[in-house]
Amino acid sequence: MSAGLLEAPGLAAPPLTTADLHASLTDPALTSMTLLNEITGNHPQAVSFAAGRPYEGHYETEALHRHLRRFTRHLEQDRGFGEEQIRRTLFQYGPTKGVINDLVVRQLHTDEHITADPEAVLVTTGCQEAMVLLLRALRRDDRDTVLAAAPTYVGFTGAARLTEMTVRQVPEGPGGLDADDLARAVRAARAEGLRPRACYVVPDFSNPGGARMSEPDRRRLLRAADELDILLIEDNPYSMFHDGGGRLPTLKSMDRSGRVVHIGSFAKTAFPGARIGYVVADQPVAEGGLLADQLAKLKSMLTLNTSALAQAVIGGLLLENGCSMERACAREAAVYRANLRALLDGLATRFPPGSGVTWNTPAGGLFAVLTVPFTADEEALEDSARRFGVLWTPMYHFYAGTGGLDQLRLSYSVLTPADITTGLDRLAAFVTSRTAR
Repeated sequence: MSAGLLEAPGLAAPPLTTADLHASLTDPALTSMTLLNEITGNHPQAVSFAAGRPYEGHYETEALHRHLRRFTRHLEQDRGFGEEQIRRTLFQYGPTKGVINDLVVRQLHTDEHITADPEAVLVTTGCQEAMVLLLRALRRDDRDTVLAAAPTYVGFTGAARLTEMTVRQVPEGPGGLDADDLARAVRAARAEGLRPRACYVVPDFSNPGGARMSEPDRRRLLRAADELDILLIEDNPYSMFHDGGGRLPTLKSMDRSGRVVHIGSFAKTAFPGARIGYVVADQPVAEGGLLADQLAKLKSMLTLNTSALAQAVIGGLLLENGCSMERACAREAAVYRANLRALLDGLATRFPPGSGVTWNTPAGGLFAVLTVPFTADEEALEDSARRFGVLWTPMYHFYAGTGGLDQLRLSYSVLTPADITTGLDRLAAFVTSRTAR
């Protein structure tokens, strides 16, 4: 081939359009976070009630090295690994299911009273991957659907869009998802010829609504799952962050019928940079093995395996704390309790009865919801950030376009009480200005 041909310019390819790509790329569930991040980035000096990140004040870089050394000793002393086997575990491709499954099982038993077999655990790249794998496995064709409380964590809605699984929303009350409402939604879906496969539920301090289910309501939900013949996908990122009144039993710990698939993450309790989540899927499969094995097949074609180094750091953290994440994140939980009190007290001071502003009073978690007498959309958020220096999250993103237009989510996890005071002063000024319109 001549040099001239190599140097000849080719015809310019026409630009791609979103119409040429997957429909999820233009779905509000996927674009909402991009818009919020853009507004946040444009106003770095604003007090942010928008970020749902964990508290950063106790992070130590040296702790990463310490956790890794602790896990290495575990491989050597507790599991009898030689030097070559330790190197291979940390540096090479690893088992698709994970390398810290036994430690995750110990943590679940210690903190949540969940009894699980390590073979039923799949360690994932964050909880988000667990959602994608589950939804991909449960969707056979267009008739399959899942249910979720409204408002719903936007990450679950986004995972459903990626896997082309439809989501039917069930209204959530102050006490979380109601079993009777779920039953009505399942029967209505079946009357339309759909196959409800599962219901996604966050029993403790859900994101964004902050609702918490009572123990009797959890038992009613388990009975409903039996009667309706569906799975419950239990997401459990916030149960450690209660207001001091203690934790309630997880659905999985009460499950006697194999109805609950339990997903969890170390993002909030440890740190999100590790990107370590997991799914406990012990449902037997008729052809052999467990649902976890089927999910592992999917994972092997998606991310192959979860980072062994990240697993090792989380494994070392678990070992240092007797496999109790409640012990490991006790300092952060104390911060969140103090911040929640500061937020609720501050709201009561600034918005007395008759102000037209109301809010919920969560018993833990990282979020509260404010209801205001105006539309709380991106235009309002931009005005709040630009003129008043305070950020929040529009709630309508969590309703898939079916509600929440007069609500905003307030996250208090990364703030100090002084930040909360300043932020609420600015928020009150913004609400006053907006209401006057």
